[in-house]
Amino acid sequence: MNCCVVGLQWGDEGKGKVVDILAENSDIVVRYSGGANAGHTVIVGDTRFALHLLPSGSVRPNTTCVIANAVVVDPEVLIKGIETLAEKGISLTGRLLVSENAHVVLDYHKKEDQLREESLGKNKLGTTVRGIGPCYADKVGRSYTVRMGDFRDLEALKAKLQTIVEYKNKIFTALYDAEPISADDIFEKCEAYAEKLSPFITDTTEFLHKSIPDG
Repeated sequence: MNCCVVGLQWGDEGKGKVVDILAENSDIVVRYSGGANAGHTVIVGDTRFALHLLPSGSVRPNTTCVIANAVVVDPEVLIKGIETLAEKGISLTGRLLVSENAHVVLDYHKKEDQLREESLGKNKLGTTVRGIGPCYADKVGRSYTVRMGDFRDLEALKAKLQTIVEYKNKIFTALYDAEPISADDIFEKCEAYAEKLSPFITDTTEFLHKSIPDG
């Protein structure tokens, strides 16, 4: 049986708690969209878990957790989430799968988010300034983007980042009169992300399609 949990009140309905309860008797839990602005608080026994990007089922040791391709992934938040659970004795090794096609939130998304909010003044949107909106905008606009699968080929990623950052800097300087950012600095961070996250990156679509006939 498949079960889908959908929020109808624009967040803060307690979805994380519901998913965690369902996850206790589920083989697989999939987070299918959204970004690191989520704040799912789950309490198991006397232990409190704050999940921002990981699926709520992460705290259930027998559940496979999937971050699907419509999620925009902030690598820093994901790594911190994995390490925080590990510190509490919960390992995600072998049971966390991250879509190779999921788009990646990087520093230029966060800077673009911040600059846009500041420029709007009293009319600002009130975002969490975590780069989620600009990342989705790049995805929908079919811009030159970084996906999780790009961490597998760092040489190609470095060249891609040079092109992306050059374009973003034109926006930062011309539209907002802001300082440009360094593609090399972002690539250095991506090298660290790749080392820690590559073992989790896979074709989640194939995995999920195969899991259905397998029960």
